[in-house]
Amino acid sequence: QVQLVESGGGLVQPGGSLRLSCAASRLTFSMYIMRWYRQAPGKEREMVASISTAGDNTNYADSVKGRFTISRDNAKNMVYLEMNSLAPEDTAVYYCSAERFRYGVYWGQGTQVTVSS
Repeated sequence: QVQLVESGGGLVQPGGSLRLSCAASRLTFSMYIMRWYRQAPGKEREMVASISTAGDNTNYADSVKGRFTISRDNAKNMVYLEMNSLAPEDTAVYYCSAERFRYGVYWGQGTQVTVSS
């Protein structure tokens, strides 16, 4: 069974940085588009960033452009989200997902990010 495990969340002050990691197992990682989503209390889950299978194409939500960077290491089955200039509105549970055409979408359990002074 495919497993995605996020880590790196925590409490950070406004203006601070965090790096989230997602470890994938039991899938052909290099064949999957990887995405980071987040869900704040009372809000719908939104996509934050995505990265192509080879890592050569990335997309970001307007709200995080210029502050967040998604990357992947296909040799290690890892995807990362570098988050800078964090603001209270970035507070949410962050999830990674793996998607492959005809194979479906898999989700991790999420990691909490809280931005507060």
